[in-house]
Amino acid sequence: MFKKILIANRGEIACRVIQTAKKMGILTVAVYSDADKESRHVELADEAVHIGAAPSRESYLQADRIIAACKATGAQAVHPGYGFLSENEAFAKKVEEEGIVFIGPKHYSIAAMGDKIASKKLANEAKVNTIPGWNDAIESAERAVEIARDIGYPVMIKASAGGGGKGLRVAFNDKEAFDGFASCRNEARNSFGDDRVFIEKFVEEPRHIEIQVLGDAHGNVIYLNERECSIQRRHQKVIEEAPSPFISDETRKAMGEQAVALAKAVKYQSAGTVEFVVGKDQSFYFLEMNTRLQVEHPVTECITGLDLVELMIRVAAGEALPLAQADVKRDGWAIECRINAEDPFRNFLPSTGRLVKFQPPATSMFAADTAHLDGVRMDTGVYDGGEIPMYYDSMIAKLIVHGKDRMDAIAKMREALNGFVIRGVSSNIPFQAALLAHPKFVAGDFNTGFIAEHYGKGFHAQDVPHQEPGFLLALAAFMHRRYRARASGISGQLNGHGVKIGEQFVVVTVGEGGEQRHTDVSVTDYEGSTGSSAVSVNGKTYQLSSSAALGAVVVRGLVNGQPFTAQVERGAGKNPLALRVSHDGTQVEAMVLSPLGARLFKLMPYKAPPDLSKYLMSPMPGLLVEVSVQPGQQVQAGEKLAVIEAMKMENVLFATQDGVVGKVSAGKGESLAVDQVILEFS
Repeated sequence: MFKKILIANRGEIACRVIQTAKKMGILTVAVYSDADKESRHVELADEAVHIGAAPSRESYLQADRIIAACKATGAQAVHPGYGFLSENEAFAKKVEEEGIVFIGPKHYSIAAMGDKIASKKLANEAKVNTIPGWNDAIESAERAVEIARDIGYPVMIKASAGGGGKGLRVAFNDKEAFDGFASCRNEARNSFGDDRVFIEKFVEEPRHIEIQVLGDAHGNVIYLNERECSIQRRHQKVIEEAPSPFISDETRKAMGEQAVALAKAVKYQSAGTVEFVVGKDQSFYFLEMNTRLQVEHPVTECITGLDLVELMIRVAAGEALPLAQADVKRDGWAIECRINAEDPFRNFLPSTGRLVKFQPPATSMFAADTAHLDGVRMDTGVYDGGEIPMYYDSMIAKLIVHGKDRMDAIAKMREALNGFVIRGVSSNIPFQAALLAHPKFVAGDFNTGFIAEHYGKGFHAQDVPHQEPGFLLALAAFMHRRYRARASGISGQLNGHGVKIGEQFVVVTVGEGGEQRHTDVSVTDYEGSTGSSAVSVNGKTYQLSSSAALGAVVVRGLVNGQPFTAQVERGAGKNPLALRVSHDGTQVEAMVLSPLGARLFKLMPYKAPPDLSKYLMSPMPGLLVEVSVQPGQQVQAGEKLAVIEAMKMENVLFATQDGVVGKVSAGKGESLAVDQVILEFS
């Protein structure tokens, strides 16, 4: 076994690998860029080596520097994680040539599966189902139309070197095939330096289901069941689960056996994933093979009880797999939510900056077996007070739950999300809560088009209707009364002017345009009980009890005998007098006032927000890479004004109306804060 390994990655996956290495008694070496000097993976590792500037092309993609770090520290092996150099055939080969072990498949296996056209041919030879299509590079748009007609519409036009949704078009007729071919080819050339394009049948109502495989150097290959990854936004997975709620045992077995056949055909040694597209009739076709550890590997670990990182390390050290196919378990149900630093209410724009508060739900960090903590696990590379840099992807953490069945896992995940506190940056937790509550998701009735179909026009607060809106108002009044009770006990109050607790309140919420909604609420404490009250809202009584400390964000307790987890903060929103209550993805800002206070508040004039339409403001923190206009320039609606780069994504800002540029306030290369003025119109 290795004495020391280097992790050629960052963030949560670097921390995940370090955790298993420590469990195995192996020393670890982290590498880091300028942006990651204070990061969690650097702190967890036994040693750390600086490898360059913040952009990944100047650090984490520098193969020579990573190999030099191995030699300088005496690391005998390299774990590449996922992303960066994990599927780079040249890197894997060079590592091996330098006498260092690559903890992953051999370079020839990466090469065989890395080219989409070559991998399709290999899959055909291994008798793996492949989508009907033309797997050779197509030379012209006219030829693309001929091939599309032969296959039968709809067809998918794909770049051979594509990935992450780039170089991909769906065509339903000749014109779309002709135009899609040209667009695909240009995009592929610009993004990957490889303009080869192929065409295949487009599977309708498709699901994205993948099989986890594991092979060793002794010819053994097994599959570890499947993962359902159909909940995707712009081809990026959002929620993953294992097993799939859709496929039958027969389909699972057939997919698993074909995945093993493909892995054996390329002499696969390590953990890998064979991805399939599955039609509504359970017909399945090979998509591609990911020759690395997947982001969503924890759901497989939960239902099998295996540590995939440990098995990768043992296989790389030459050990045989410790289990056969018959030993693979399928215990319960696991779901993973990717918690990303993005604002779902602003079209998922990246959100970078300081994590003012990072308080995850009670979890087991990285453990494959989480039964002792009620099946909740979190993998992360961040910490309270840490920084989310703009140079890398937007993932803050992966939240994983393991339940006895799918309904149990969904319920656990909803509660875990309710107790996950992230402040300082925006997160997609409200969107995840909405997905988990959607009737079609709960029923398992979805495909890869689910998010586009139900949230095609963006995500809005009204997309998360609360099942019991009265509960949110009741909780606000309950917590307010507890604050009043504490204040009433403070010594030294003037006679006749002491704080009175009261039982009758009015909960006021303010909507768009200053519209006020007043709700009468009564709160009565149970005799002889502290922290337990009967709260009446609109004729319904909520029996609430909680021992949560006043000032704590997370409030856990019972409502009508059922446990709940919510978040309550004073002054956290736009109104410093209001309590912000968050539960199941819904958020309200409520002022709890006395009846007289509510009557007086009604008389307060509404102050409309200022008109900012003449300013172009940065919708997110990021790097201003281009200002496309100059002072005095006439622009039309839809014209490009500026480009901001954050988290490996370029975001183009367009004019929303005709106008003349007055003043440009920010320059190319400047780091922008959210809502910082870039330019103004005269």
